[in-house]
Amino acid sequence: MAWENLTFNSDFILLGIFNHSPFHTFLLTLVLAIFTVAFVGNTAMVLLIYLDSKLHTPMYFLLSQLSLMDLILVCTTVPKMVVNFLSDRKSISLAGCGTQIFFYVSLLGAECFLLAAMAYDRYVAICYPLRYPVLMSQKLCALMVSSSWILGSIDGVIEVAVALSFSYCRSREIAHFFCDVPALVTLSCTDTKTFERVIFICCVIMLLFPVAIIIGSYTRVILTITRMGSGEGRHKAFATCSSHLMVVGMYYGAAMFIYMRPMSGRSPSWDKMVSAFYTILTPMLNPLIYSLRNREVSRAFMKLVGKAKSAEYMA
Repeated sequence: MAWENLTFNSDFILLGIFNHSPFHTFLLTLVLAIFTVAFVGNTAMVLLIYLDSKLHTPMYFLLSQLSLMDLILVCTTVPKMVVNFLSDRKSISLAGCGTQIFFYVSLLGAECFLLAAMAYDRYVAICYPLRYPVLMSQKLCALMVSSSWILGSIDGVIEVAVALSFSYCRSREIAHFFCDVPALVTLSCTDTKTFERVIFICCVIMLLFPVAIIIGSYTRVILTITRMGSGEGRHKAFATCSSHLMVVGMYYGAAMFIYMRPMSGRSPSWDKMVSAFYTILTPMLNPLIYSLRNREVSRAFMKLVGKAKSAEYMA
């Protein structure tokens, strides 16, 4: 059966991860709570960095872009999953599936490059503090951020165009809670080996290349920190870098598990669990990690709360 005859006349079916048992209903409630924290936390980070002039530095500009990406990412998957559960309709249209793939893949790639840019920012700030304004200028910072968005979007367009060009003559049931490329490709009756190689090459570029930059940057950072004479300086540097490394470890570990394994022999259950970790849980943890471990963000938040209370009192 031709792909066009199937996909234009019928939708795909997202099997999801929850049924209507009491335990799974509880898990869905937990996911909604995590989504709410992620949505509020990332929105607050973006607004806080935008409103506080003292946070208008390359480091916090990069952090605001990470929060914006996480905000869009969590909104790409969770609302559709919840609507399907509550309405008991598991279908997703061709356009909806393509949209999910585009945003999901684009944001995955964009975050990979952005995390590498954040590692470079820390490298310059700690290893070359006197030259930081020159080596990490606003122009360079804007270029790195825009490049992250553009490269991620290019990857998203390529994967959407190729994945939705296959013939899907098998079951339309996708063993996932959103349209993920590996889960969708397993339904194709077309030979996808070439596409699998393309995905692997993309992963090398989008995952391993930024990881190499991060490892190189933090190797130099750690060597510089160990030579610092001030204990307070070492503590501050370690606190800043450890927050970023925690995010990198969670994000890259899960992404490599999903996209750098062969299509054959995959376990849908494991793929769904790991995908849920870095599409739902990680966007919630990122703002918490950075806000709880960063004095400047905490100070800006308390300042904003103080202004709000003062305005309420004056009213």
